[in-house]
Formats: sequence, C-alpha cells, structure tokens
Amino acid sequence: MASSPRSVRRVLIASTIGTAIEWYDFYLYATASALVFGPLFFPGSSTAGGVLASFATYAAGFVARPLGGLLFGHFGDRVGRKAMMVWTLLIMGVATFGIGLLPTYETAGVLAPVLLVTLRVAQGIGIGGEWGSAVLLSTEHGPPGRRGFLSSWPAMGFAVALFGSNLTFVLISKLPEEDFLTWGWRLPFLASSVLVGIGIWVRLGIEETPEFVRGRAENRAARVPVLMVLRRWPRRVVIGILASLGTGSVIAMFTVFLVAHAAKAGPEVRSTVLTGLMIAALGECVTLPVFGALSDRFGRRRVMIFGYTVAVVAMVPAGAWLSSGDPTLVALVFILALTVAHGAIYGALAAFLVDLFPTMVRFSAIAVTYQVGVTISSFLPLIAVAVTGGSSALFPVIALFAVVQLAAAIAVACAPDSRADAVLAADLAGERRPVGRAVRGEVGDHR
Repeated sequence: MASSPRSVRRVLIASTIGTAIEWYDFYLYATASALVFGPLFFPGSSTAGGVLASFATYAAGFVARPLGGLLFGHFGDRVGRKAMMVWTLLIMGVATFGIGLLPTYETAGVLAPVLLVTLRVAQGIGIGGEWGSAVLLSTEHGPPGRRGFLSSWPAMGFAVALFGSNLTFVLISKLPEEDFLTWGWRLPFLASSVLVGIGIWVRLGIEETPEFVRGRAENRAARVPVLMVLRRWPRRVVIGILASLGTGSVIAMFTVFLVAHAAKAGPEVRSTVLTGLMIAALGECVTLPVFGALSDRFGRRRVMIFGYTVAVVAMVPAGAWLSSGDPTLVALVFILALTVAHGAIYGALAAFLVDLFPTMVRFSAIAVTYQVGVTISSFLPLIAVAVTGGSSALFPVIALFAVVQLAAAIAVACAPDSRADAVLAADLAGERRPVGRAVRGEVGDHR
C-alpha cells in the first residue's frame, strides 16, 4: 500500500532538498580540487603533479563511499530509512564546514593535506549512505509503476547541487587571484552549515516508508544484509556496479578531468567552463524527471543505453571545444553530456537498481552496488592525467571512456527482467511468498 499523495509530495521535497545539500557539499570539493587545492595543499610539485595529488584526495572521498554504503545500508535495512537520512546529512555538514577552516600547506605543512584527506573521507562516508536512503524513501512511498519518476526527484538534488556549487565558484572566482586563493575559496564550505541545518529540520518531519514498515512486520531482518545479497544475487550486484560505473564516469570526466584540462587555458576559459556547467545542470533538473517517467513507460534499459551512447558522442569533441573557450561550444558539450546523457542514465538508474533487489535487503544492495561503481569511476581522472602526462592529446582518454560506457551498456542490456522474476514479482505485487530455503538469521521471504 502506497502513502497518500500528500505524504509522497512531502517525502519527495525532503529527499530532494537534503540530497541537493549533500551533493552541494560533495561537489564543492570536486570543483575546488580542480581549481585551487593543488597549489594550496600540494605545493612544490609540477603543475601536473599538483593536479594529480589533488585528484587523489578527490578520489579518497569516493573510496570511503562504499564504507558509508555498507554502514548506513546495514542499519537502514535493520532500523529504517528515515534515521539514516538525518545522520548522513549531519556527517556531511560537519566535514564540509571543517574543510573551510583548514590551514594550508604553507601554514601547517604536511598536516594540512592529511586533514584534508580525513575530512574528504568523512564526506565520502556521509554521501555513501545518503543516496540509498533518499532513493528508497522516494520509491517506497509510492507505487512500483512510478519508481522511475519518483526516484528522479532525489536525483534532481544532484543537478541542483552541481549548479549551486559551480555558481558559487563562478562568483568567488571574480575576486582578485590572491584573495581567491587566500580566503575566497573557503566561503562556500563555511556557508554550507546553514543549508545543512535547514535540511536536517526538513528531514526530521517525514515518516518511515510503508513498504519497509510492512516488510519489517512480516519478515525477520537479515543479520548481515549485504552478505545475503552477495550470496543470493551476485550477478545482479555485478550488473548494478557496472551500470553505476557508467554513470559515475560521466561526472568524473566531464566535471573534474575536463574542467581541469580546460582551466589550463586561463582564468577566462575557467569561468566560461563553469558557466557552461551551470547551464547544463539547470537543464538536467528538467530532463531527470522526464527520463525517469520515460523509463517507467518504455523501460529502464532503453533509456539508460541511450544515455551511455550520447555520453560517448559528447566526449569525442569535448577536450577541444572546452579549451576553445567558445561559450556556445562549451555549453553544447555539457548539455550533451549532462543534460541529455547523464539525465537519461541517472534518471533511470535508481529505479533500475531498486527493481533488482527485495525490500528487506534493498538498502544494502543498492548502496553497495552504486557506491562501488562510482568509486571505481572516481579514479578515471587520475588515470586520464597519468595517461596524458600533461599533453593536450586526449584520444587515449576518449577510448578509455568509450570502453567504460560500452561495458555499462552491455550490463544493463543483460539485466534480468525483475518483473518476470518470481522472487521480485512477489515483492512488487505486495504478496507474501517464500523464496526458497531460508538461511538461518536471514530473511525467509522478501518484500
């Protein structure tokens, strides 16, 4: 039984606002890693070396995301989705505010990058649990036939955050270079504390999902949900990881590596690129629910494979077009890559993963598959910098990106039809059926 329309609307608003705040915090770091963290926290190395070290700290946050997914997924399946949403936002807020207070290498020496990495890991743990809790609160409050559309709302939080974080840096980058590198870059991190307080207040007012409450009443919780998932549905886990890898690689390459690559052309190009990112992010706020609804109507696989294909098309001219500083070409690259390609993939991805797993282990399952996939994708900027070695020739990078997108598309194409699966059909229909031999200490029948 789904919640009332009023409850669903309230949950969607809470999920979207909270997710936007968390992603804003997370992508503040991504933008700063491409623009300022190299010289401030890793001085004394070559330009390429500083960018490489900065990207390594960016990747550290992604390495922590599966840990956050495991931690919050475990308690989300055993305790509930709502409480996890509050904790993830609180952890993210404290870590982000702390980054804004950090001393630089010039002041604190090697302690500065150590503290930076520590807080980045804390950010990763918070965002690792955020995605699963927001997605499940949205989808489990509504009917299964609208999961694509409902899950696209917390996805919109990502697009809003990408717009907001880049807008912030566009504004502060207008400061004199010395002020920007001294104190200007800190302002977005410190200001996020206000947004976090609002987000926590909003999330405290929502209810637990009816699907989870019903499942907890009728089934015994798995002792270790993630182990059960790995034992019973390993093929689905691999499919989910590859699908998420394709999604994360679009963001890692277009918003981190290519931004840093284009910024070498000078401050004017940097400002143009950030403006293009903002335009594309606003466009994605519109396309995400559209593609989510289309995935409900025509299927997740068709929509996602379309997105992977467009991402490769956008990657081919991206390096040259972004470095040109031409506002039209810059906007076109980001609109193709983010508004269209990422909008299609991300708009359908959450519902695609939710459909793969039953309710009482679903948080752990989607948190781990998604976070592992995007964690792997976070290393692509590092690999790309290492491959190019500061060169402007991007053909190897384009080829690598195309291989990743092809692997993701094949995985999605080979995904089982959950609606035809006896185990999950019972779950989606709200019927109580056994799923075979019960494992001691685990769920005997699933929802």
